[in-house]
Amino acid sequence: MGEDHYSSSLDNPMKQGAFDLSDEEKMKKIAEHFEAIMDIMGMDLTDDSLAGTPARVAKMYIKEIFSGLNPANEPTVSLFDNNYQYDGMLVEKDIELYSLCEHHFVPIVGKVHVAYFAKDHVIGLSKINRIVQYFAKRPQVQERMTMQIVSKLQDVLKTEDVACVVDAKHFCVCMRGVKDSSSTTVTSQFRGKFAESKYKQEFLQHISSELKIDGLS
Repeated sequence: MGEDHYSSSLDNPMKQGAFDLSDEEKMKKIAEHFEAIMDIMGMDLTDDSLAGTPARVAKMYIKEIFSGLNPANEPTVSLFDNNYQYDGMLVEKDIELYSLCEHHFVPIVGKVHVAYFAKDHVIGLSKINRIVQYFAKRPQVQERMTMQIVSKLQDVLKTEDVACVVDAKHFCVCMRGVKDSSSTTVTSQFRGKFAESKYKQEFLQHISSELKIDGLS
């Protein structure tokens, strides 16, 4: 990439100075550009239904569906001492996923399933959902997002033993191009103990008896 950009395998591609503008300044610029797009398409921006659309889209982008691009919005994670010395698998399944693909800016909708083996600490259950939402609220690639979720949980929990499966429908597949509305995409990461067949099998059995990955049922 050029000098104006930085990226790693886990980072979303962002240019240098991406956060120099305030949210308000970004929303103003986005609204102006979106108004121009609508005008080019021939839409009547004096119509009551359309007049506020550029501002609504700008606010939605910055404050809602793309808010995960800003590190300032990263959730604060609460950890609790593992006083019970629980050493079994902890699974959080069917976490709702709403994201947008970075190729066409159309929705990715599905479920995220996460598991880990606790050591000295456990994480508040709602914080797992918030971590998923944080990485989902940005233009995304499903493979990258899966790895981001796992790496963040490994860092927070100080353990390698984390797994994640994402099963999602991509609207860039179902509403354009091939227009296949029945297929979904499954991505997975199995780290630490989860690389062992018995733990991988147990996790997959918890989340779905029908899910098959790498020949495992």
